[in-house]
Parts: sequence; C-alpha cells; structure tokens
Amino acid sequence: MHKYLLFLAAMLFYSCSADNEAKAETPTMNKIYITIDGQTQSVTLVDNDATQELVTALQNAPITVTLNDNNFEIWGSLGISLTTKNEQMDTQPGDIVLYNGSNICIFYANNSWSYTRLGKIEGLSESQLRTFLKAGESNIRVTLSLTSGTTAIKSINNIQKEDEAYYSLNGVRVSSPSKGIYIKNGKKIIL
Repeated sequence: MHKYLLFLAAMLFYSCSADNEAKAETPTMNKIYITIDGQTQSVTLVDNDATQELVTALQNAPITVTLNDNNFEIWGSLGISLTTKNEQMDTQPGDIVLYNGSNICIFYANNSWSYTRLGKIEGLSESQLRTFLKAGESNIRVTLSLTSGTTAIKSINNIQKEDEAYYSLNGVRVSSPSKGIYIKNGKKIIL
C-alpha cells in the first residue's frame, strides 16, 4: 500500500510540473508595438486566440505590412490568418481589429461592423492618432513587433575628467575669472 501511495504522489507531482511547464511556454504578452515612419506606439492587447497567435508569430520576427486609408481607418492584409471570433462592435479611435481573419484595421475614427478585437493604441488624442497613422495617405508601411525598438543601457562608464575651467552661474566659460561666484568641476566656488 505504501508503494502505491508513493506512486500516486509521484504521478501527481509529475502532472503538476508538466502543466506548469506548458503554461510557461504559452505566450502571455499583453503588449505589442506599432512603428510607422520611425515613430513607435504601444498596443494593449485583449486576450483571445487571435492575439495569442499574433504574439506567437511575432516571436519569430516582426511583421511589416502596407496599409491604406479608408476614411476612418488604415487597413490591409496582415499576411497571416488568425482565428476569428467576430462580434458586432462600435470601434473607437485607437482600436485595432481583425477583419475576415487576415486583414488588420487600425481606427482613427468611429465605425460599426463585425470584427475580432485585437487591442488598442492608448495615450494619443484623435488628432495625434491621425498624424501617427498617416490618415489620408496610402501605402503606409507599418511594422508590428514585440519590442519598442529601444535598447537597454548595459553599462555606465563613470570616469570623469576634471575640468579646470571656470564657468559663470549661467554656464558661460570664463577665461580670466575675477572676484565672484563661479562653477568649477561641477561645484560652486567663491573667488
């Protein structure tokens, strides 16, 4: 009986650790980034099959697409098909949706249709959104990625060379200081 209980405990432990490993491998990102003409904005994703598939695709490489204006959105082929779960919705500026499973639509104005919601660009006014999305233009090159394109600082070299020059309080270098208050080596001094 003792061996049987040990066997059950081992199976339970193995089952739990296998579930945790499977969960760890599933993408759980809730942000992606959109870059247009060197400007990048973050997108907060909803949690559904389509966004999970999109994140998985972006783990391989960023996706660059060409979108065109439609008087309230920029839209075009995503280049991949994602699982749809369409619902009738009234879109707002900043909403990003999937249309017909393979088209991405990014709204700068309102519309009502049946879409699969992907996410939303937050923090831009309607005017800023129109500018960012190049509203009214065609052949807009849009890159979707998992990174914002910024890089981390890896190290700081804190070696400072002493500057023996004198500076006035408003930052102008003084070649022949007379009596007064000056800045030398980052510190105020009185002559």
